[in-house]
Amino acid sequence: MFQGTTIVAVKRGERAAIAGDGQVTLAEKTIIKHGAKKIRRLFGGRVLAGFAGSVADAFTLFERFEERLTEARGSLRRAAVALAREWRTDKVLRRLEALLLVVDAECMFIISGSGEVIEPDDGVAAIGSGGPYALAAARALVQHTEMSPTEVVRAALGIASSICVYTNSEISVEEL
Repeated sequence: MFQGTTIVAVKRGERAAIAGDGQVTLAEKTIIKHGAKKIRRLFGGRVLAGFAGSVADAFTLFERFEERLTEARGSLRRAAVALAREWRTDKVLRRLEALLLVVDAECMFIISGSGEVIEPDDGVAAIGSGGPYALAAARALVQHTEMSPTEVVRAALGIASSICVYTNSEISVEEL
């Protein structure tokens, strides 16, 4: 599990939102930044992506993923599989320590360096040290409220930040 961040995404119909906390933790003991942006818009704003893990590794993965999106003409599914395949087999990429959570109007995936491309069954996913807390909160909110994806991810991250010491309440949200 990657410590030091929480990313959560929710997709309801064609609406989707992703949120990330802003905390950067050094050596598991010192908070060195409160307002980091761990989520991005890619492919002309049609894809939302968040990362958990090493920042330098995540920037490399964002660049590679956007290249795969361009090659796949915006197909999130094809780009996710292509990145996972490349990440797993490339000698340099294989050493990167991060997870990506990506979503567009049609689908959502968690992508890992061991080749996994996981599509959640319920349109809710989370990664990072506070991911299990945010995931549980988001699932409950989706099942028992009519909140929008943006409202759900913001509330779920707020709950995670009150439980996980590696997650803060400086929340960034992007929506489609």
